[in-house]
Amino acid sequence: MHVTRKQFIAAVLVLAAVAGVAYFIWQRKPEAQVQKPRTPVQIVKSVLAQQKSIPVTIQANGYVSALNTVDVRPQIQNIVRSVHVREGQEVKAGQLLFTLDARSDLAGVENAQAQMAKNRADLVEAEAALKRNQELLARNFVSQAVVDTAASRVAALRSTVRGDQAAIQSSSVALSHNKISASIGGRLGAISVRPGSLAQPGGDPMVSIVQLDPIAVSFSLAERELQHIRASYPDGAAPVRAQLAGGQEVGGTLYFIDNAADAQTGTIRMKAQFPNQDRRMWPGTYVSVRLVARTLPDAVVVPAQAIVTGPVDKFVYVVQPDDTVKPQNVEVLTIAQGEAAVAGLNAGARVVVEGTQNLRPGSKIQEAGAKKGQGASGAARVQKDAA
Repeated sequence: MHVTRKQFIAAVLVLAAVAGVAYFIWQRKPEAQVQKPRTPVQIVKSVLAQQKSIPVTIQANGYVSALNTVDVRPQIQNIVRSVHVREGQEVKAGQLLFTLDARSDLAGVENAQAQMAKNRADLVEAEAALKRNQELLARNFVSQAVVDTAASRVAALRSTVRGDQAAIQSSSVALSHNKISASIGGRLGAISVRPGSLAQPGGDPMVSIVQLDPIAVSFSLAERELQHIRASYPDGAAPVRAQLAGGQEVGGTLYFIDNAADAQTGTIRMKAQFPNQDRRMWPGTYVSVRLVARTLPDAVVVPAQAIVTGPVDKFVYVVQPDDTVKPQNVEVLTIAQGEAAVAGLNAGARVVVEGTQNLRPGSKIQEAGAKKGQGASGAARVQKDAA
């Protein structure tokens, strides 16, 4: 069939009109019928913030030091005759360590004793003469001057005998310096003298004694913690825990707080005492020290992993009634045993502890283990049933 030019133009106009009407109807479609991309629901775990007392634990690095250390030196210059101990030996207080050549001092003691014996004999003779002269004076056979002379001789000899006694004591003390004993119990270090060597008072120590049981740990804390420690432990006996290199922990007691703080570092030096019967702690080694400075009563506590560190502040994600999350800035007061005491959060608030890395403000969440559509509002029942 032959199509005229007018028929072709009419057909094109009809098609254009139909297309225009269809476009107009599509543009007028309600927005609710246009599908928008759905935000994915994040699976998280959450807990309720609790209110309870929590200890504030302070950690510091310390080093082990001996309670007492003694450098053994002679009080006189003399030749070492015998060494009665060995290096590294455990000794008790009063145990003999060294013997020096005592022949010269022994001769001095014997000479003083002999001199006193002579003077004692003279004193006995003078006292007898005084007694005879007093009897003769009573019979008027001698004058008073003779008796006075005899009495003066007796007094002088008595003073001489007392001087001899002091000389014997002095010589005995000098003689005792030739036996060098341990003043404290402990472990010996390296021995620097041998038999035949010259020991001098101003020279190097003959040996050092270090007390190992009990033993001390020295450490420094920020000066702001001093008031808390003194308030919590008025008697000063604060319990201290020290962690050794192998991971073992030992318990001790704070016994020393320095009388002044370090103005440059803002710290104050302290010492704690520990039992050390098994010698696990050795002077000079480093340990980690923990001290409970105070206790925060009725603090709001959340798991430490719920704390998110932002560019400026720290915050937690708080679950809202519509199962979305909202960041809440908090101040971390302390962290102890996996729990953080915070300020700026109310007790009973539900915070996210797992899955925070995928959250943003307003993110939709679902509690892990909850049924679909149950949301975080059913988390308490899920956790209660699981318990």
